[in-house]
Amino acid sequence: MGKYDKLLLQILRGLSDTNIGFDELCSLLTQLEFEMRVRGSHHVFTRIGVFEQINLQRDGAKAKPYQVKQVRTVIIKYKLGKEL
Repeated sequence: MGKYDKLLLQILRGLSDTNIGFDELCSLLTQLEFEMRVRGSHHVFTRIGVFEQINLQRDGAKAKPYQVKQVRTVIIKYKLGKEL
């Protein structure tokens, strides 16, 4: 199991949303074929076929917990991550 698989599993479990690294979450979304656009401190992710935009901001070195929850919701809704 690779590091992205472990991170995806950790996000899907939802037990440690406060402990997800910002850079790792951005890399995971890129692996899931999202395109990233940066506007100031906002990192906006879009993907063809996914109607929601994912907007992330740093909270130190970690991602904000409510944003991790939003990522989890999108992954589950669109059944992403099976290709990892």
